[in-house]
Amino acid sequence: MHFLLTGGTGFIGQRLARRIIERGDTLTVLVRKSSKRGPLEALGARFAVGDLTTGEGLAEAVRDVDCVLHLAGVTKAREPAGYFEGNANGTRRVVEAMAALPRPPRLVYCSSLAAAGPSTPERPRREEDPPAPVSLYGRSKLGGEEAVREFADRVPCVIVRPPIVYGPGDTEFLPSMLPMAKLGLAIKSGFGLKRYSVIHVDDLCTALLAAAERGDTLSKDDVARGVFTVSDGREYTWEEVCEALAGVLGRGRPIVVPVPNTIGYLIGLGSEVMARLRGTIPILNRDKVREMTCPAWTCTTERASRELGFAPTIPLAQGLAGTLAAYQLSSGR
Repeated sequence: MHFLLTGGTGFIGQRLARRIIERGDTLTVLVRKSSKRGPLEALGARFAVGDLTTGEGLAEAVRDVDCVLHLAGVTKAREPAGYFEGNANGTRRVVEAMAALPRPPRLVYCSSLAAAGPSTPERPRREEDPPAPVSLYGRSKLGGEEAVREFADRVPCVIVRPPIVYGPGDTEFLPSMLPMAKLGLAIKSGFGLKRYSVIHVDDLCTALLAAAERGDTLSKDDVARGVFTVSDGREYTWEEVCEALAGVLGRGRPIVVPVPNTIGYLIGLGSEVMARLRGTIPILNRDKVREMTCPAWTCTTERASRELGFAPTIPLAQGLAGTLAAYQLSSGR
């Protein structure tokens, strides 16, 4: 197959690019003129220059490919408009360019569980549940889904919704947890039970490639058709996630310190203020805190298993060990 990949320079994109090349498929990566291409060039990827903000180059990029894997997006922004420009409007420009073709290729849109919204500790999210995002990020990713669905009668589209993604190359999840784990502490938002689904980046790549090859596509009449939530197949309490990381580090069970939600919001606000003074964009902000206050972010993999043949292979402890090893290697520790 000939794939076009957006977001190929990102955490998930680089891992997916390697998988595609190793399979023997042809890969073209959409990049900006200023994008760093070194690692992707070393893999043997081709390049198409385009801009999701202006739409420049998209018509040429989507032509003569079998499948577009759309991963590019915004996970953190200074202003709300940044999320919607990167996730909703950018996605619209991609699918519009595809819809203009006489025979559009298949589109796999990597969305997020945040677009569907939180679950409850008693019941994981299912694809047929009405979306109820709680964050700006989640609403912007849902905006991308809505843009894709709008063209579903012209473009064969699939939506994949992963939960927390971790693995080698991760710059947010593990790096944010390591300092606490080394201290033997685990900060928890709120006092109630918290449950999470997670997925290793390699299992997510497997799901995305399966969605490129098989499974139903979106239907305007059926909200669940062509939508797939994926995870490693288990649910974890926050304590279990923290204990798994501590175990990989060779440490005992960490002390869990609940933080009231109001304090969490103040910490998020303080992080934003400090980032503005430094001219950076914080990983922790009030938008992320809104997600952290929810009691559960879990999802089922039943539909993905049934239609895509998706079967996760990397359990949390194994995945964390590999991620930590890669992180230590890259940082020289």
